[in-house]
Parts: sequence; C-alpha cells; structure tokens
Amino acid sequence: MTRRGLRFGLLGTPVLYDGGAPDAPGSVQVVGSPKLRALLVALLLDAGRVVSVEALKDAMWGGAPPVSALPSLHNHVARLRRLLDDPGRLLTVPTGYLLRVGEGEVDVQVFDAHTAAARAAHTAGDWERVARECAAALALWRGNPLAGLPPEVGGYALVRRLREARLLLLEWRYDAELALDGGRLADLVPELAALAAEHPLRESYHRQLMLALHRTGRQAEALVVHRDLRARLADELGVEPGPGVREAHVEVLTGGGERRQERGPSAGGCGGVGVPPRPAQLPPAPAHFTGRDAVRDELIRVLTRAPGPAAGPPAVVVSGTAGVGKSALALQVAHTLAERFSDGQLYVNLHGATAGMTPLTPAQALSTLLRDLGTEPCAVPEHPDAAAALLRSLLAPTRTLLVLDGAADAAQVRPLLPAGPGCAVIVTSRSPLTTLDGAVRVPLDPLSDEDSATLLRAVSGRDGLGAGHPLVALTGRLPLALRVVAARLAARRALTPDALAGQLSATDSRLPHLEYDDLSVRRSLAVAHDALTVSERETDRDAALALCRIGALDLPAYGAPLLARLTGTGERRAEAALDRLVDVALVEETAYGRYAPHDLVRDFARERARAAADTEGGPREHPAGTALRWYAAVAERALTAIVEPGLDQDDRRRPTPSQPPDHAAHVASVPPFADARAAFARCDRELENIVTLVERYAGEDTGDGGDGGGHDVHIAVLLRLLHPYLLRGGRVPELEVLGRAALRVARRLGDEAAEACALGDLAGLHFLTGRTGEALALTDRALEIWRRLGAVSWIRRSLNNRGLLLEGLGRYAESERALRQSLAYSRQLDDPYGEAVTLSHLGNLYEHTDPRAAIEQHRRSLAIGDGIAAVIVRHTAHCNIGYAHLRLGEPASALPHFEESLRILGGHGDWHGESQTRLGLVRALRQLGRSGRADAECAELLRRADARADRYTGALARHQYGLLLRERGRVGEAREQWRSALAALDGTDERAVVEELRRLVAGARPVS
Repeated sequence: MTRRGLRFGLLGTPVLYDGGAPDAPGSVQVVGSPKLRALLVALLLDAGRVVSVEALKDAMWGGAPPVSALPSLHNHVARLRRLLDDPGRLLTVPTGYLLRVGEGEVDVQVFDAHTAAARAAHTAGDWERVARECAAALALWRGNPLAGLPPEVGGYALVRRLREARLLLLEWRYDAELALDGGRLADLVPELAALAAEHPLRESYHRQLMLALHRTGRQAEALVVHRDLRARLADELGVEPGPGVREAHVEVLTGGGERRQERGPSAGGCGGVGVPPRPAQLPPAPAHFTGRDAVRDELIRVLTRAPGPAAGPPAVVVSGTAGVGKSALALQVAHTLAERFSDGQLYVNLHGATAGMTPLTPAQALSTLLRDLGTEPCAVPEHPDAAAALLRSLLAPTRTLLVLDGAADAAQVRPLLPAGPGCAVIVTSRSPLTTLDGAVRVPLDPLSDEDSATLLRAVSGRDGLGAGHPLVALTGRLPLALRVVAARLAARRALTPDALAGQLSATDSRLPHLEYDDLSVRRSLAVAHDALTVSERETDRDAALALCRIGALDLPAYGAPLLARLTGTGERRAEAALDRLVDVALVEETAYGRYAPHDLVRDFARERARAAADTEGGPREHPAGTALRWYAAVAERALTAIVEPGLDQDDRRRPTPSQPPDHAAHVASVPPFADARAAFARCDRELENIVTLVERYAGEDTGDGGDGGGHDVHIAVLLRLLHPYLLRGGRVPELEVLGRAALRVARRLGDEAAEACALGDLAGLHFLTGRTGEALALTDRALEIWRRLGAVSWIRRSLNNRGLLLEGLGRYAESERALRQSLAYSRQLDDPYGEAVTLSHLGNLYEHTDPRAAIEQHRRSLAIGDGIAAVIVRHTAHCNIGYAHLRLGEPASALPHFEESLRILGGHGDWHGESQTRLGLVRALRQLGRSGRADAECAELLRRADARADRYTGALARHQYGLLLRERGRVGEAREQWRSALAALDGTDERAVVEELRRLVAGARPVS
C-alpha cells in the first residue's frame, strides 16, 4: 500500500484521514454521501474479509434494495476507490469486495491499544502513564461511534464495547488525577458532576465526585452526593453502595485526603478490584489425547485469527454426545494456545452435564470469574447485568482465554462472554448452542476405528489391539467408553481383550461393563435424560418420553409421524421432542426429518424403557403393534398413490379374513400422498424400519391377552399392501425377506387369501430376478387357491402372469392358452387395464414368430392405455414396440419408442419396465453406432441396478457393456464383464443369454 498511518475513523461520524501518525492524524476528509458512508463502514466492519454483494446491498438499502441496486453499488465502489486514492486498497473478488486495512490504520485499533495500556498501568498503579494513555485514547473520540449510519449497517456490538471502554477510560483518568493531585481538582468537579448525572447508577463517578468535592473543601456537598446515591441504589436496585464508595464516604467523614500514589483508588478493606495473579486455571492437558487433527487445527485457526475492528472475540462451541471427548479437545487446544494469551487462562466448569450436580446459574458463574480476576467477594455486583458488565470491563483490554466447560444452554453462556478483541472463548456443550451469535460451531463425531484402537493401546498398554478388534465397535468409538474399557484392561492383566469383548456382546446392554471407578457412560447419559424428565417444559418431558419409546421399539431410525403414534402426542410435539433430543445430543438427525440415537444411547434407551414398563400400571399395547398398525396404514396410502385406480388397486385393498377391523380407521388418520414420487420417497425412508419390525416380531405373541395372531395380523396387512411399492421400486433384497415372511405369517394365520397373495408376490420376485421356473410354480399354487376361493379378478391376474412366464420358458402354446383365458376374464370383468396388459403379453408371444403382428398387439394395448390414462400400460407398450423393431433389425425405429417409454414413466416407478426399457435403449444405440450415448445409458442402468442389489438386471447390462467395450478394441475388459454377467445369471432361466455369454467369453461373435 502507498499510504501509512491513520486512515479510517469510526469513533464518531465515519471519516477518512489523510495519513499522519496514529496519535496525530492528518487532515480529515468527510465522506459526504450517506450511501458511500454505509458502503465504507460495511467494508471496514469486516476489514480483511470478503463482504458479499448481497450484504453490501442490505447495508446500503436495508431489506428492500431497488432494481438498480447492483449497478448503483458498482458506481459507489468506483467513487470510494477514487476517494481512497489507493489502487490496491479495495479489491474485487468473485463473491463481493475486500478492503485491505493495515495495523494501526483504523482509529478503533489505536483506541484499543491505548485502552489496553491504560488498563495495565491502572492495575500497576502507574498513574502518570494512566493519564497519558487515557488522554491519547480519548483524543481519538469524536462522538458516538458510527454516528449517522442507518441500523442496517450493523456494528451494534462494536459500538456498545467502545462506549463501555470510553467510560472506563474516563474513570481511570480521574483515578489518576485524584492520585496525582496535579492542581486541577477543582476543574474535575463539573466534569464528574456531569458524568454522575448522566450515569446515575455508576458508583465510580460518584466516588470520584465525592473525593474531588471533599479535597477541594466542599465536604457537605460530598455527603449529599453519597446520600443521593445510596437512596437511588436502594430504591432502584435494592443494594447498598459498594466498597469504593463506602471508603470514600469514610474519608469524607474523617477528614482524610492524603495522597495515594502508592495505592489504587479502591485499596484497603473490601477494595473492589484488586491486582490478582495472572490466572492459569486450565486443568492438566488430557493424557493420551488421540486423533482429531483436522478439528484441532480448525479450532486453533479460528481462535487465533485477527479480529476486524467490529468483531468480538473469537468463540467456538465444541458440541457432541456424552463421552465423545469435547472437554479433552477443548483443553488440548487451550494448552496449545496458552502462551498466546499473555493475561491468562480462565476455566469454569458450568456443570451442564455433570452427574449429581445442578448447572451453575449465570450469576454463580459470573461471581466465580470476577473473584478469579481479583474482585473482592463483597465487591461482586448482585445484579447479573452489572456483574456481566464488570466482567466485560475487566477483560476488555486483556488477552485472556476463557474455557467454559459443560454449558447447559446459550443463556448460561451469553453473560460470560467478553467483548475485548484480544480475548477468545472455548465452550463445550452437548448442544450446539445455535442461538449464541458469532460463535463457530464444531460438532464432534466418535473417533475413527484407527484412532480408537490407538487410544485403547495407549491407555491399556495392550499392543495387539487393532482397528478391527471387536472392542472398537462395541464401545461405539466413544473416547469415554474406550477409556473405561482400557482402564479395565490395564487394571486386570489377566482379562484379555477378547474376553472383555465377549462380555460386552453377550448382554442386552453394554452399559454395566462401561463403568469403572469414577468413569461411567451410563451416568454421563443419564444427566441429560434426567434433566428432561423433571423439567417443567412440556417439550423436555416429551423428549424424555420419546427416548423411552425409542428404547422400547429400537428401530434403525425415527420420524415425527411414527413417534407421535408411539408417544400419543401430535406430530408437531413429536418433532419438537426429537429436536430437543438432538439439542442434548441423545439422538442425531441423520437426514432431514430422520433421527437415530448413537450406538450406546440405544442401550441406555432400552434400559430406561424397561424401567418405565416396570413402573407403568395397567395393560398397554406393545409399541411394535402401534408401529405396525401405522405402517400398514401408510402402506395403503402408498398403494393408492402408486397403483392406478382399478381392479389391481381394489383387489390389494380388499380385506382378507385376518385383517383387523380397525385398519380402515388407522388409514383415515394418515394423510394421502400428493403423488407417486412422494409415496416412493416415504416408503424408501421407512423400509429399513419395516424390515426390522417384520424380522423381529413375525410370529411373536403380543402378550396382551388378545384374540390370537399377535403381531402377525398387522404384518399380513402391511406386507400385502406394501408389495406393489417393493416390486415397482425393484427392492430385490427386501422382496425376498418380506415375501417369505408374508407367506409364513399367512399360513400361521390360516388366511388362504393372504397366502395366495404372498405366493403371487414371491412369484413376482422370482420373475424379476430371472428365476422363471420357480415363479411359474408359485403362480400355479396361488392360482389353485384363488380358484378354490372363487376370486375371479385374482384368477385373471394369475392366468395373465402364468402366460407371461410360460412364454419366457419357451412353452408358447401353453402361454397363448393362459393369455386367452385371462383376456376373456378381463372382458367379463370389464377390466380395460387387465385387457391392455394381456394384449401386451400376447404381443411378446407373437414376437417370436411374427414381430409385425406383435407390434399390432402392442398398439392395441397402447390405445387402451391412452384411453384410460394408464401410465404403466402406455410406457410398457412403447417399450415392447421397441423390442419388436429390434427383432426386425430396425434399431432406428426402435429408439424413439424406448425414449418415449422412459418419458411417460417419469417418476411413477416400475423398475422391471424401466430396466427393460433402458436395456433396449442401450441395444438400439449400440446397433446405430452411437457408442458414446450407449456407454452413458449403460452406465446409468448399471448404477441403478447396483443400487437395488439387482444382480439379474446388472448381468444383462454387463452383457451389453461388454459388447460396447469389444467394439472399441478392449477385448480383455469385455470378457471380464461377460464373466461377471455369467456368474450373476447362474441359477436363472435366461438360457439364451447365458449361451451367448459363454460363446463371447470363448471368443465367438454375438448372435445379436
């Protein structure tokens, strides 16, 4: 930069200085335009940092910038550059602007430096230096800081801090003049009288006025000042004057008044703020501190950054669940930075998470800090606001590090924060304290496997413990749990890590084994839960109840709708309860609206659930029953959103004999989905929970003395209604698990209709995975039951499926008979949807002998689909027409049909149809020589198949991908793809594809 010395003035109306020494600024250059002043100050408040365009527009025009704000901003920036006359001063960056400011170029920086020097001199009793430094600082004061600016510019905290600093400087200057007695005591009286009138509750000015009056022979007036102050304090605050005023009163009464250069103005007796030793209160640095390198470096960077003129002291909040190592990290960082904070380090345990202790009140914490800074106990203000102001005054000119450990909430911390830019604050809390303005939040996760093993080895002295040892997972990788386990291993050399891991894994709760001496994971977790339980706030009590219900059911994750049913509250209260559990780090929000407890919190929640069950009187429905009822209702709502209206939907919804009579009422309590996408999204979120419930509770008696069936009656309904989502979503692993469970449940219940549904659903899974023969056998068993029950629409559907499967097995004559029978039933039932589906399957059958006739059948199906607006029928018909054109050797004609099929399907969901369409699209593109797009489409199909664990579709895609690779000369890679496809197709009925793959692996040319 070309200029040196003082350049910017904020201590009054914002101005520019034309150079000059810090204490003797050059000429003043007034910034006349209000908008230009706002721009300059907005940049100065964040000097050295990028200020976004949006922030500058807000500062200049408030919340309603005009349409022309951006070009106007550019014009004002250009004017400011001309005014600054320094090309390198105001920089344009991609997201906004940056104003470069050197040390000592802003009057606030110089003011702060003189204030710090005055503070040090005042503490040391060096009154001549106090007078000099105060005079130098006050000479920079031109009026109220940032005067004449609109509120949108900000800087409130800066202005408040500077005003308080000015009042302190005046106080210290008068202390110096009273101590030096330089012959102008009489001149002090009117000045002090004005200050005492302006600040009627500030005792220091009244004390100084009393002394100035007394020492100039005006004792009676001094006593009147004391009388008025005492009455005012009693009336407004209910307190007596502090020790400094009382000491001055004694001097007036006894006629004293000797020079006091050797003593501070408050020395003797209860002397207010004395000269304490430099605080060094940090507990020892944690032994065996492990990992956290990136987080530690980030904390050090934040705490040591140079603050701008308007910035308060840097503050960080380290948050996380119980035992995750918040305090250890805070102390490690604090010890690393101790030398940078030359005025000391303060440490306060706020006991927000200490077992058996009530959190400190802000007043208690303030009293502790003030005493640690040398304030006599009798001089600590009783009113918390006054105490907080005194703390800020004492810390303002210092470089002090505060560690506030175990904060309960932001309200406990806020009064303890310093205002001086030389200070820094580290707060630890289970909560992220999001309402604590200006703090940088650092959430802590459990340690990595490697760091966990390192900590175990270091503390236990057992060298053989690696990242894969079961103890790492069994402790949840929480440092507290790891230290407990390591301490037990260190104390008992005969106890092997494997034996201890066996103890932890052999019990329903690991918490009894995670206690040793004064370390206890259970006690640490109980602090937050117990505080919620006894709280007067409804949300807190709801949160405590929610954790018990979470423990009783123990699902992978929770949302507000399910928890509302489990707790008997509304969804808003349930969501607030979950948010409160997040706030106290008992659960975490893993995705929007999805909550899961930490591994060891699950054990704690199960313990609390058992304890609650023991104390609750009277019968109560098992939480699994409540969840299954709700999931069955959600499944029906999803069914109606995913499956088009018609017989397919009606048959699924029609109750079977075992369906509970209150199911319809539960469905009515669940709002319908807006569309198929919303239904798929909700079911995707809940599917893991559903699988867990079915695997755990199928066949289990509820124990509530009900009419039999236990949870099975709800599981049977749930799985019958959920199947269309599973099939259309291509959820292959879940189709297998839930399909077999549905069949077992139906047979236990003796519900033939439910059994036939389950048999047909399992057949759908086998068809989806290429096991056509097994699918046919299951379909025939279902058809037999439906015929026995006389369910005509189900008979039609089974015959349609039978024809499709027989066609896939090459049994064409039998296939046509079954399809013709299905077609007759469709017309008998007046079911156009079923008729369209069967016509499409007939088209697939004709494709083997007459592709042109096949296309005609598919077009008839498409016409019906268009007439009834059936998305699945229309997209399937276009897909099948595309395959018929491929059979005819017409890829150019096939391509637009595959593209139209995908366009029609959109987000409706039909994995089998979508995957077949994408496969045909890849084949058409490859045959047309459009290898680039074919590669991309094939990669997308593989990605989607792998995401569903659909090995069958993935194998068909790898077949095509290998052909694409071979055409580019990458024969070795192609053979790897074909070998992988062959392995995946083992056990399927895709004989033609398997034979071609074998020829390809052997080096032969493909058939198609």
